Amino acid sequence: MTVRVPAKVNVQLAVGGARPDGFHDLANVFLAVSLYDEVTVTPADSLRVTCTGPDADQVPLDRTNLAARAAELLAARHGITPDVHLHIDKDIPVAGGMAGGSADGAGALLACDALWSTGASREELLDICAELGSDVPFSLVGGAALGTGRGELLTPLTVGGTFHWVFAMADGGLSTPTVFREFDRLTPDAAPPAAAPALLAALRTGDTTALAGTLSNDLQAAAVSLRPALADTLAAGTAAGALAGLVSGSGPTTAFLAKDAESAERIASELRASGTCRAARVASSAAPGATVVGRPARRPGPGNDRPARS
Repeated sequence: MTVRVPAKVNVQLAVGGARPDGFHDLANVFLAVSLYDEVTVTPADSLRVTCTGPDADQVPLDRTNLAARAAELLAARHGITPDVHLHIDKDIPVAGGMAGGSADGAGALLACDALWSTGASREELLDICAELGSDVPFSLVGGAALGTGRGELLTPLTVGGTFHWVFAMADGGLSTPTVFREFDRLTPDAAPPAAAPALLAALRTGDTTALAGTLSNDLQAAAVSLRPALADTLAAGTAAGALAGLVSGSGPTTAFLAKDAESAERIASELRASGTCRAARVASSAAPGATVVGRPARRPGPGNDRPARS
């Protein structure tokens, strides 16, 4: 069983102070974008994980991988032995602030649910996603949503048009916990987070120019503090014609909003030539969440696609 699952960009990431449990309250406005990993699950003698694609050597293949943990959690709830081979075909940047690991967890969960015919409800799947990590529930549902709590409590949002993006990949990754610790150092008196009404209105109406004026990421200063070269990438993207740019999540990937698809291709080309990033990719939003696209034993076709349960 194969599931395709999207990357995400945070068009707003408002961060409150650290909670007693070590997490932070967030107002996290997610958009799923058209960069995808595919997770294929097949019966096996024991649980194992393999991975191919860009930076696959950086993906853990043991049981710390969220895909493996997803299979174990679903199996435990339904009295199943998680004897499966999970293969991740990776195209989402690794450790890039675009929820690639979370996407793999959500993809594996939906794939195992379909393979084992567990009959798990959407609420159960989302509950397991929240146990796996703060970004995993959104990877399952996709589209656009406001994440509150630590990001796992989702409210769907309406998107009135297509937004075009360029993502500039940096060398190496950034540890999300390290970025949050730097945020705490830089922002000792963080205010309670709240979604910006103007940003939600821009999404609802599909107004790209208005959205550009409302993009924000409270973790950006921390990410740039830890990786100063990101400032050069942000400047290069803006100089290339992006309407706005920001660090994606905890970084180090930077995201640039373009006027249209043609502008996105031009910005990506200029970013590649700028020497400030190792690669640049174009994508659009909002993309669907985790979706079953077929069984590996047969060629996908119009009758083989099944969307995530709703």
